[in-house]
Amino acid sequence: MSHPAPYLMGLADEITRQLQLLAEHVAVLPPHQATQVIAHIINPDAGLLDSVTGLVSVSSTVARVHAERGVLPAEVWLALGRATNDLDAVVGDLDEHRDTLRRFGAQPATGAAKPPAPAPLVVRRSR
Repeated sequence: MSHPAPYLMGLADEITRQLQLLAEHVAVLPPHQATQVIAHIINPDAGLLDSVTGLVSVSSTVARVHAERGVLPAEVWLALGRATNDLDAVVGDLDEHRDTLRRFGAQPATGAAKPPAPAPLVVRRSR
């Protein structure tokens, strides 16, 4: 039986390359198209972010088994577990905005429409 590691390493390299390419494209897309792609990426049912979270979770589980056997330091397993928890939290935070992204992403692009006024990203407290 052949060892799957070389194939899987190549697959991981290709996925990494594709993710970098996707990021480069999203960075230059017009707002309407970028919103559609972002909504697709964070789709909790079949989105990229959910798949990455699942991959890190599986990696954490595997690392736990290897840590228990002394193959990996326990710190590696714990770090992967924290990463999984952090990603789960991010997915939860983004989930509340999913409908907004879908709505904006589904709107037809119109060149003549006035863009919305920019929203302040930092709220200052009065002293």
